[in-house]
Amino acid sequence: MTKPAAAQAPDEVLVVDADRPRAPGPRPVVDVAVGVLIDRAGRFLLTTRPPGKAYAGHWEFPGGKVEPGESVEQALRRELQEEIGVTIGAAQPWRVLEADYPHARVRLHVCRVFDWCGELQMHEGQAFAWQTLPVTVAPVLPGTWPLLRWMEQDGNGQGA
Repeated sequence: MTKPAAAQAPDEVLVVDADRPRAPGPRPVVDVAVGVLIDRAGRFLLTTRPPGKAYAGHWEFPGGKVEPGESVEQALRRELQEEIGVTIGAAQPWRVLEADYPHARVRLHVCRVFDWCGELQMHEGQAFAWQTLPVTVAPVLPGTWPLLRWMEQDGNGQGA
C-alpha cells in the first residue's frame, strides 16, 4: 500500500507560469495521484486534460485528486477506473513533484504501473497516446516535463 499523501516530501518544486497572478498568502496543496502506465513495449500512456479544466488539451499522465481517507494507491485505482476505464494492479511509488500553478498548488505522487486490465475508454473526452522519449505530442502540461526528464534519467522512456 502506498503511504498516505501527506507523508511524502517533494523531490522537486516547480513554479509554472510565474508571471501570472496567484491568490495572496499561502494556498492549500492538493494531493494528486499520478499513474505512469508502461506497456510491455516500454511505451507510456499520456492523455489530454479534459475540456473545461485548466490547461485543457495539454498532455499529461492520467490520475487525479486524492480524497480524504484515501491512500495514493487507492486514489490512483479509483481515478484511472473513472477516467480511462482500466483496473490497475500494483502501483509502484516513484517520485513526488510539487507544482505551483496560477490556479492551484498540487503535490503529484507519481506511481509506475505495469499491470492493468480493461480497454482504454476516455470517459472525460480526452485523447490518449502511447509514447516513448522524446514525446511527439504537444502541448505538454508543464508539470509533466519534470516526470519525462526523470524517466529519461532512469532510462524508462525508451523501451526499458
